[in-house]
Amino acid sequence: MFEPQSYGWALVCMGLTMLCWGSWANARKLTPGFRFPLFYWDYVSGLLAATVVLGLTLGTMGSTGLGLTDDLAQAATGKLALAVASGVDFNVANLLLVAAIEAAGLAVAFPVGIGLALVVGAVSSYVVAPAGNAVMLFGGVGLVLAAIVCDAAAYRMRERERATRRGIGLSLAAGLMMGTFYPLVARAMRGEHAAGPYSAAMFFSLGVALCALPTNGALMRWPIDGGKPTTMRAYGDAPMRWHVWGAVGGAVWAVGATLNFVAAGRVGPAVSYAMGQGATMVTAAWGVFVWREFGGAPRGTRWLLGAMFALFVAGLTLVALAPLH
Repeated sequence: MFEPQSYGWALVCMGLTMLCWGSWANARKLTPGFRFPLFYWDYVSGLLAATVVLGLTLGTMGSTGLGLTDDLAQAATGKLALAVASGVDFNVANLLLVAAIEAAGLAVAFPVGIGLALVVGAVSSYVVAPAGNAVMLFGGVGLVLAAIVCDAAAYRMRERERATRRGIGLSLAAGLMMGTFYPLVARAMRGEHAAGPYSAAMFFSLGVALCALPTNGALMRWPIDGGKPTTMRAYGDAPMRWHVWGAVGGAVWAVGATLNFVAAGRVGPAVSYAMGQGATMVTAAWGVFVWREFGGAPRGTRWLLGAMFALFVAGLTLVALAPLH
């Protein structure tokens, strides 16, 4: 299978993770009339398909490690079950985050949810597999967290929304669950008869799909956005391009996740996860420079956005250097 043989290649994998995780949501922007639960069916389909394709290509080429079929044959059932559980965890966290955004607005849900997920995920992943300089790693995590707060403050100035207790509670729940899915993956890929990164990615996506069947079906019947219930008939009536973009969004996220799992074997899961959360900076860049989300926003938002990008660069630099010390 393909796996990075040097730190430089691991850094490339983590950089691609940031790009993928920070860019997949553009697919949602390109389907403005598609209700989220309907979009999510295509997203999950793309996620599943991409991990299988990556497993059959990158997971079988090269002379290092076990190929996909050999890896699946030797992997313990318990390790694969952990990967499935991580997918279930991630799926629930994703849906909770969407509910939090609807209830409290992006300015509250984003820093509370993603910020908490970053801290919980980095710390718990480090406990599972300590790797890298802890001071540099968590110093970088702190700077990235400060960058997320600046980003949220900028959105707060633009939106001027008030949070609710329900929204804050949902944000906290989403962050806790989002922060615990990665340590489950890390445990699946460590120890005797561990799953390789491509096998872990496939079973992770399987967990997402299995969980999405009941949860997304419930969202169609009881929408969290205050809209009317929707049906699979509306899904079938949607333009083909919306289905394509939904699948592309899921596939892009899956590519980033798989490469992140691959890099974790070289630099450790805490570093790989923390670098992946730099996706927030990529998402913000799309919003600022492409979608012009801050056009006409108060002047102070420019300073906050500038501080956000500076803190992200400083924090990610520390995280990137942590494995070298």
